[in-house]
Amino acid sequence: MGLRGAPRPRTAASRNRTAALEQLWRAPTARRDPAGPAPLRRKPDPGPALAALTDLLGLAGPAWLLLRAGDQPRPVAAAAVAGLLWAGLRGARGRYTARLRAEPGGAPAVGGAVGDWLVLIGLLAVLHTAAGSPVDPATAVVAVAPGLLIATAVAGLRSARRGSRVRRVLLVGEAAGVGRAAELLNSRTDHDYALVAAIPVGAGRLELDGVQVPGRLASCPADDDVSTVLGGVYAHAADLVLVAPGPQLTGDRLRHLGWGLHDGGVALSVLSELSGVAAARVRPVTAAGLTLLHIAPPLRGGPQAVVKNVLDRAGALFGLLALAPLLLAVALSVRLSSRGPVFHRQVRQGQHNRPFTMWKFRTMVPDAEQLKAQLAVVNEVDGPLFKMRSDPRVTPVGRMLRRTSIDELPQLVNVLLGHMSLVGPRPPLPEEASRYDEREHRRLTVKPGLTGLWQVSGRSDLSWQETVSLDLWYVDNWSVAADMGLLARTVRAVTDGRGAY
Repeated sequence: MGLRGAPRPRTAASRNRTAALEQLWRAPTARRDPAGPAPLRRKPDPGPALAALTDLLGLAGPAWLLLRAGDQPRPVAAAAVAGLLWAGLRGARGRYTARLRAEPGGAPAVGGAVGDWLVLIGLLAVLHTAAGSPVDPATAVVAVAPGLLIATAVAGLRSARRGSRVRRVLLVGEAAGVGRAAELLNSRTDHDYALVAAIPVGAGRLELDGVQVPGRLASCPADDDVSTVLGGVYAHAADLVLVAPGPQLTGDRLRHLGWGLHDGGVALSVLSELSGVAAARVRPVTAAGLTLLHIAPPLRGGPQAVVKNVLDRAGALFGLLALAPLLLAVALSVRLSSRGPVFHRQVRQGQHNRPFTMWKFRTMVPDAEQLKAQLAVVNEVDGPLFKMRSDPRVTPVGRMLRRTSIDELPQLVNVLLGHMSLVGPRPPLPEEASRYDEREHRRLTVKPGLTGLWQVSGRSDLSWQETVSLDLWYVDNWSVAADMGLLARTVRAVTDGRGAY
């Protein structure tokens, strides 16, 4: 019985035709100085097993105590089944796999744990009905609740531990691909990959400031491909080889390089030309010996869109009620500190470029719009935005409100009315949107947000192109779980105050 997706057995004729090629491609084992560094073989990570055991005991232990305290029948068996289901469910959904921080909108650990817990409740309800269990359903739900809290804490600790881990990357590829990848890796800090060296393929000139070049691969396949790359790995203590494929490095050459690296205990990643696509939207499949990447379309409707809308309205209503005393105090301070209205109303462009009136606490003098034209020559940001770090139009109270982002809180009314979302791209002014090109106009595909990737990633300290790139990533890859993560990160960004002026 063959494996699904595996190539079909070759005939004798086809084997003869490729024998010479296989001999050419056979790479020698890399030889190292005995005094040199040893192959980078990693010890098995006990973290996933410990996390699974913690989840099992963290749910089963409290469940047993609560079921026993509630005089429920067979508490040990019920708690054991719930614990095994919980750990198995978490493992099946990939919660114990090691994932590096590689995406700007990654879902938080709490979002994944809550989703898993809700699935567990559904599974337990099915088992309860099918087996006719005498355990009281309400007591059972309370009994497994502590497991959610423990799992969330453990997942948060594992995420923090992984966040401090950095992969030392050796980049391999043709000069153009290596240069582009190196520029992108070095220009961003929201990832865990540190470029330590590069090995170009072919005779193309490679210009990389501060990046070591320990060797070079020939334009055609050669016997020393693997030994050259492994030599660079050992010399720079790299633990990951990132290959940028090209006409001179693809197909069988890349496959044989992968064999040599994996035999040497070195991880291999292949750079894709796809950009701005979250890993959750990519599904690899094989067909006819080819590796295909299926890309799921961005979310524009369906259950998640409904949940997002409900959470937006409910969150805005709760926020307005909970923050009412603060809103009243801020309104009074704005009114007493300078002449003019309490609120600043401004037309912004919303979803599908539809205009709406956005509300904010006034942070500038009343004639700020008239003074803007005089200050255009000292604009400190590129693109259609206007920003000044020391804007003379901002009042003393307004400066404090801007630094803490409290001036944005009246936009909860816009969220409640459906003009905005809690999370989304920055809402542009009409004159800004009129200057958008086709790429920038895609930011208006979804509702603008009270917060978003732009706010948790530096706000006004970002360049215009960085802001657009973050917004476009959100537009194509948003999810309810990612929104929860961005809301949590917003609290830290507001507390930090970096980039707010």
